[in-house]
Amino acid sequence: MSAPVQPTEDTNPPDEVDEELLESFDASVDEGATRLNRSTSNLISTGLMAGLDVGFGVLALMFVQHQTDSEILGGLAFTVGFFALYLGRSELFTENFLVPVTTVITDRGTPRQLLRLWSGTYVMNLAGGFVIAALLVGAYPDLHGTAIELGDKITGRGISVESFTLAVLAGGAITLMTWMVRNATTEGGKLVAVGAFGFLLGATHMNHVVVISIKMFAGLQAGATSYGYLDWLALSSFSVVGNLVGGLGLVTVLRLVQVGRPNIERRRRTERFRRLVPWMDGVKR
Repeated sequence: MSAPVQPTEDTNPPDEVDEELLESFDASVDEGATRLNRSTSNLISTGLMAGLDVGFGVLALMFVQHQTDSEILGGLAFTVGFFALYLGRSELFTENFLVPVTTVITDRGTPRQLLRLWSGTYVMNLAGGFVIAALLVGAYPDLHGTAIELGDKITGRGISVESFTLAVLAGGAITLMTWMVRNATTEGGKLVAVGAFGFLLGATHMNHVVVISIKMFAGLQAGATSYGYLDWLALSSFSVVGNLVGGLGLVTVLRLVQVGRPNIERRRRTERFRRLVPWMDGVKR
């Protein structure tokens, strides 16, 4: 009797991943390429609108919290901003921690393009947030006290372990929301994901850099705050680091591990071949 054949490493190749997961990964790479190659005008308008959208969510949060003195109801009202964000197809800085990163990882895009997308979206998110905060303060003097209170609450945490972990959670939450929206099979499922994470962000006061910036801008423009613009700069910069750690380290890296290195390498080979044979752009990968 011949000796039994011993299985080799290729008997159960690690690329045997759920087909839907691979399709979602490939679609993410393609969508990320579109984002990375946006024109400057498109990048500016998309980022600016996101700041305005979230600003309306902050307005709703302040109004409801002022009327009810309930952080839970305020968080529920804040979801208005996230629904506007999704339905209006605008884009937060932190929404680009997953999709465009897969594009760069697979050599479809470059780190320079990613930094351009991040920095441009971030600056325009803040610009839109500053504008809506000014309008909020000018239109609703009754909310000045609430604006100052929310800003003081943020600065009260300071640069600490608490504020950093809240920033990590915020970055992870938005990136997880992005992943869920991409994989939801119905429009209703996508809206549920957007609403759920919008509520979580608003009700638990996580340190999302754009959200806390709008709150602090509103407080600063209302006046009589215990902090200034230099304090905002320090706290927002600190939050950016936490958001990056949460979005990239807590979610994106794990999703890439879930896809598997062989499948990532497969896509890299496809992209290298695509550059050599340009007509491959029209062929399903």
